[in-house]
Amino acid sequence: MDYAIRVTFGVLNMYAIFVGTWDTCVMTSERSIDSDTTGAADVSFATGDAGNGTVAATGIKAGSGDAGSTAAGAAQTIVTSEMSLHDRLLDEWGMAVVGGAVAAGERLPEPDMGGDATPSRTVTREVTRVLESMGLVSVKRKAGATANPIEAWNILDPQVIRWRLRGPHRIAALHELSQLRAAVEPAAARLAATAATPEHWATLTEAAIGMVAHSDHADESEYLEADILFHRTLLEASGNLMFAALGEVIASTLTGRTQHELMPKTADQTALNWHTEVAALIRKGDGAAAEATMRRIVDESDQAISHIAGDRR
Repeated sequence: MDYAIRVTFGVLNMYAIFVGTWDTCVMTSERSIDSDTTGAADVSFATGDAGNGTVAATGIKAGSGDAGSTAAGAAQTIVTSEMSLHDRLLDEWGMAVVGGAVAAGERLPEPDMGGDATPSRTVTREVTRVLESMGLVSVKRKAGATANPIEAWNILDPQVIRWRLRGPHRIAALHELSQLRAAVEPAAARLAATAATPEHWATLTEAAIGMVAHSDHADESEYLEADILFHRTLLEASGNLMFAALGEVIASTLTGRTQHELMPKTADQTALNWHTEVAALIRKGDGAAAEATMRRIVDESDQAISHIAGDRR
């Protein structure tokens, strides 16, 4: 995603391109900043949709002298602070709706930034639009933004999944996601036995080996990365674009298990063997056996969640 910023100080023009990624669709805004050099500056932001990440400057064009440096610093400060407020408010309101603090039909509360700067109207408007695109709120003239019931949510949105996994009904959400996986991943394994490419075979094998290599630390990031790679590749190897589009959903599910300490420290050896077996069966072209083994993997994962969650009660 590109972030374009134009700053004008009288005859001085600046143009900066910022390249990065963001959690969700972010803001477009226009505002003025004061300068001791030539007066008001016009700063405009243009952003779009992307995934998680950070922002980095890749190029700046400016006039010579201290005014150019002042403008660049001011523009960067505004971008950083506004984007931070945007993400924080999005998380605050989104978690309030998904977690139940704001019930269906209730209006969104006033922003609470813990004593920090209050988000501008532009930021609150853009955050509301993002939440509306997720189905979490409805916006009506004069009534403002009110929370929607769960039936209206875009339940497969990765951010909505992350909020649900942070909420009070985490285990129920994980079981629902396991049921989705049980319906999709075994079928994907069967299709992959005929549709997978040599690149898919290699990546599935690499991922399975990576899981084995980090199996003594199955609750840490290296194992998680290999696990996500395996399941993403499986969906892509099916040749079904609908299945492949669920890659981020599966990744959010696996990430949620790790973040919320629902993974064992040491991976189950039988489940590891099944991952390796699925990769081999897909390479062999045995769709029926790949499907059956993949079903065992998903079932074991759901049972492990129940077991770990039960031990904490």
